[in-house]
Amino acid sequence: MQKHISFVMIFLLGVVSIGNAQEEERDLGTETVTVTKAYSPTISDAFKIKSMPNLNDSIVLQKKKIEYSIFSVPVASTFTPAKGKASRVKKVPPPELFNSYASAGGGNPANLMAKFYTSRTIDRESGYTVGLSHNSSRGDIAGVILDNVYSDTEFEGSYKKRDRDFDWGFDIGAQHQLYNWYGLPPDTFDPTTFGGIDERQNYFMAEAGGHINVEDSYFKSARLRYRRFWDAVKSGENRIVFQPAFEFPVSEETFGIALKVDYVNGSFENAPLNLPTNDMGSNYSNLQVGVNPSLTMLRDDLSLNLGVNIVYGFDAEQSDSNFYIYPAVTASYRLLDEFAIVYGGIEGALRQNSYYGFVEENPFVSPTFGLVPNLNIVPTDQQYDAYLGLRGQLLPNLSYNVKGSYIAENRRPLFLLNPQNTARTDEKGYYFGNSFTVFYDDIGTLGVFGELNVDVNRNFTMGVNAEYFNYNTESDNPAWNLPEVTASLFMDYQIGEKWFMGANLFYVGEREDVATVATPSGIFSEFPATILTLDSFFDANVHVGHRLSNQLSVFLKGANLANNNYQRWANFPVQGLQVLAGATYKFDF
Repeated sequence: MQKHISFVMIFLLGVVSIGNAQEEERDLGTETVTVTKAYSPTISDAFKIKSMPNLNDSIVLQKKKIEYSIFSVPVASTFTPAKGKASRVKKVPPPELFNSYASAGGGNPANLMAKFYTSRTIDRESGYTVGLSHNSSRGDIAGVILDNVYSDTEFEGSYKKRDRDFDWGFDIGAQHQLYNWYGLPPDTFDPTTFGGIDERQNYFMAEAGGHINVEDSYFKSARLRYRRFWDAVKSGENRIVFQPAFEFPVSEETFGIALKVDYVNGSFENAPLNLPTNDMGSNYSNLQVGVNPSLTMLRDDLSLNLGVNIVYGFDAEQSDSNFYIYPAVTASYRLLDEFAIVYGGIEGALRQNSYYGFVEENPFVSPTFGLVPNLNIVPTDQQYDAYLGLRGQLLPNLSYNVKGSYIAENRRPLFLLNPQNTARTDEKGYYFGNSFTVFYDDIGTLGVFGELNVDVNRNFTMGVNAEYFNYNTESDNPAWNLPEVTASLFMDYQIGEKWFMGANLFYVGEREDVATVATPSGIFSEFPATILTLDSFFDANVHVGHRLSNQLSVFLKGANLANNNYQRWANFPVQGLQVLAGATYKFDF
């Protein structure tokens, strides 16, 4: 310790001496130093501090050396472990698929059905499908005097081909429908009159169309369709629709342009039923050319489509043309992931009406549209359809949808009973108050819609919906044959591997129509009229089936289980309880 202190004091005195020497400015002279050998340090010159010094202290305890050993006890055992085997996952065999099926059945009252469908592959890129179906009934409806048989036969065929950057195809179709104007007003005509009524009507349709879809191109798709429709009393109609579409990227958005050319023309050889004679038919011809530019924006939770629908409409028979501009804006926003999605929009369109479309909705129309000769088939000006809704998933297997809407329409077609005009002597079967015409009215419709869908599991699904309407007509008449309330329920249940069943129930509220009798004046507003209120109705349909094998199954269907001969249209009761049984066979063809 004293050695170290002495060394420090000597070092400090040396530093002080050097400092004093620098303060005195004096000449030290020169001296020559000759170096004879470079310094080479050795390990012995270094002073190393011990990292682990020895501590000679009685307090520090010495560690005791511990030795470990295993205490083994011998055990007698006869156990021999089995050789391990890997567990295998049971493979589910893939379902056996067939490219064709045929189905046939029959039931009361003299109902028949038959279906055939096949889908064939020509090669990896192309194939075709063929389908044929038939439904008919020759049963008599209780309380109906005239013949009420019906038949509906359809044929469909298509071809599709896919190349590397596009796909294209075409399809053809044909249809024949047989209906009867059997809805005579009750207690009106004597039996002699019944025998002279030719109540049968036949409808025929043939159509062809094609499409093309292109990838990685500004030109995205095109659709072309032509349809010819005619009936057994010399009415005919042609319609052609062409729809190309384009898309252009704009920054992070997409700008699209959809074009549409829609042309319909036709003729009726028979005059409207408010006229006393049948010597004046009518023609119609309507052309629409529309363009719909739109900008689509997609964000994390927002989807927005901003567009406008511009349409040029030309009535060739009246030499009248107009431009229409409609909004085309839709949006949806995800509020709470899948739990709540708000959606809404305001859209408008010039809807093209046609004879074919009216027959599809009401097959009992007469081939004499319009209560005024010049007012036949004209397009509907749907100014806007504004709606706001909320949809989402309440539970993983429970979804909902609620919506409120308001629709403003000009020239909306309403079905109205034709007047009784017994002064006609042309032997037609539709002028006894047993057919319908089209009455155009301007209507504002307020609607509220609600729906629930439940997927209990992959084998059981169920859904229910209801809708309420409130109508405001320009003519102050009721909205003829439009219900205020509709509702439906559907269910599908797969019972094991062999059994399956389903049900469809629907409800339609009250509707109003008017019964009129023609007078020599031919002015519809002067005809004696009686308001008819059609009762609401409920219809229940079920089906059940059993798979006998992978190819053969049998089924049983029941319709109108309540056995209620309700009237969907005034004076036209439907068939009561219907039961149909049949079989379906799948095969490769």
